[in-house]
Amino acid sequence: MKMKNLGPALLLLLLVAELDVNAQQRPRTRTQRPAQQQQAPASGYGTQPSGYGTQPSGYGNNNQQQQTNIPKSNIPIRVVPSTGNAIMDTVKPSLRNDASIERNLIKDRKPLAYEHIREDDAVYRQRVWRELDTREKMNLPFRYAADEDNGNQRFIAILMKAIRNREITAFDATADDRFTTPMTPDAVMKAFSGGLDTVPVYDFNGDITEYKVTNKEVDPDSIYRFRIKEEWVFDKESSRMFVRILGIAPLKRLTRSDGTDIIPGQPEYAPMFWVYYPDCRELLSKYEAFNGKNFGARMTWEELFENRMFSSYIVKSTLDNPYDRTLRAYIKDPILRLLEGENIKEKIFNYEQDLWSY
Repeated sequence: MKMKNLGPALLLLLLVAELDVNAQQRPRTRTQRPAQQQQAPASGYGTQPSGYGTQPSGYGNNNQQQQTNIPKSNIPIRVVPSTGNAIMDTVKPSLRNDASIERNLIKDRKPLAYEHIREDDAVYRQRVWRELDTREKMNLPFRYAADEDNGNQRFIAILMKAIRNREITAFDATADDRFTTPMTPDAVMKAFSGGLDTVPVYDFNGDITEYKVTNKEVDPDSIYRFRIKEEWVFDKESSRMFVRILGIAPLKRLTRSDGTDIIPGQPEYAPMFWVYYPDCRELLSKYEAFNGKNFGARMTWEELFENRMFSSYIVKSTLDNPYDRTLRAYIKDPILRLLEGENIKEKIFNYEQDLWSY
């Protein structure tokens, strides 16, 4: 009875073993072919892989040659706070007295307060916009490129350093020139340099090791024009004509992507930002302007502006200008624009002179 009961079980085991043996001896199908045989392209000369298949070559899928200079996802990005030019960099102070005398007066200088003018006494007012070109001989102190303990001595470098240190506030020049929209130091740096630039850093093998993010470098001497907004006021109480500077804006030349002027032969300039001059007076009294005749008799920048020790020409005024246009808008000839600016200056000057009788 026990042998008869084990008979069907043995037959079942023998059947399963025979099926397993047949499955191992069965030829492999196309889906079970090794990966190297599946990827080999079929050529017209047989089943052997050709030189353009999986064999590594200079024109194939050699990973060592194909992935050179290809950026990887894990490459670090380093933000560089400096741009390498004289405007953004910090000048190291001298560890010794870098002069033959002890200079302490410049640290204690403060500008004199403006004389108060009552509104009822201001019987005549005209607003004038001027442009100052630092390439003129009288304006060369604006381009003085030396480094001193308080930084680079270019005028544009003094403004940029003060804005970056939040000593003065810059205002957006794209909206208006009435100091309505303050700008952050980062926005000012972007308006000055044109934004950030990502530069790859390569090793000796030509592979990218990291990305360096920094501000675009700008030659500080490329900013050679400034616009000055001022107001001429005649005070009847003192019988005197006063001039008060309201704002200063550095101008940037507008060009195409290839560096040429938008209108050939007629360069155009646009203000990058405005600074309110009364806020800058105390700051400018801490910096001395260059004096090529006597280095020991230098005046401060605040004294230079108050004494009108610069050369400029008028580009816009409120005198006979109901449409609030610049001289360039209705006078195309540059020589005639200069003559019209001198005419406006003479009319303002003659108002004061005509009040007197000789």
